[in-house]
Amino acid sequence: MTHHTKKRTGILISGRGTNMKALIEAAEARDYPAEIVVVVSNRADAGGLDIARGKGVATEVVPSKAFADRLEFERALADTLRPHALDLLCLAGFMRVLTPWFVEQWQGRMLNIHPSLLPLFPGTHTHERVLEAGLKTHGCTVHFVTPQLDAGPVIAQASIAVEPGDTPETLAARLLTFENRLYPEALAKVASGAVQYPGRADSS
Repeated sequence: MTHHTKKRTGILISGRGTNMKALIEAAEARDYPAEIVVVVSNRADAGGLDIARGKGVATEVVPSKAFADRLEFERALADTLRPHALDLLCLAGFMRVLTPWFVEQWQGRMLNIHPSLLPLFPGTHTHERVLEAGLKTHGCTVHFVTPQLDAGPVIAQASIAVEPGDTPETLAARLLTFENRLYPEALAKVASGAVQYPGRADSS
């Protein structure tokens, strides 16, 4: 595969960037169909920024606190992303809910990883809720982002067993290993065209 066919991909983070790191490392492989060209955080103190810099990936900070409202923040975010000419955008622990205005610009091109087997448990505190419900299986989902939170078409899923004595912490830690494997696989599927956004007539 020639290099220029790789899909230019950006990652949005807010924190330590464990899934971001997994994506960057997967994309270091010569035959991986995406390249990570920029990591953007809404927090200047996000630990993931140092990891990205250490791996030679460009970083940007668009501090959400610096803007009067969500739309102003998202306009600045869009302006920051534009020069990077991205094909795809991955959310990896990005703690801001995005408005339909932003999401629709990226329809079929923005991915998110969520720590549950969607459509079960959208939103936060998924590990607590799985335990409270007494379920025997938990998992993670990579999906296309749509305006409705955690409701977009599923790209890939991985499941794990809930063990006796699991706490939200042990469950989250065990699941993270699977997230780190699943997200690069899912991005590769989208970047290579193996998985496409449903209902998108892609003639290119």
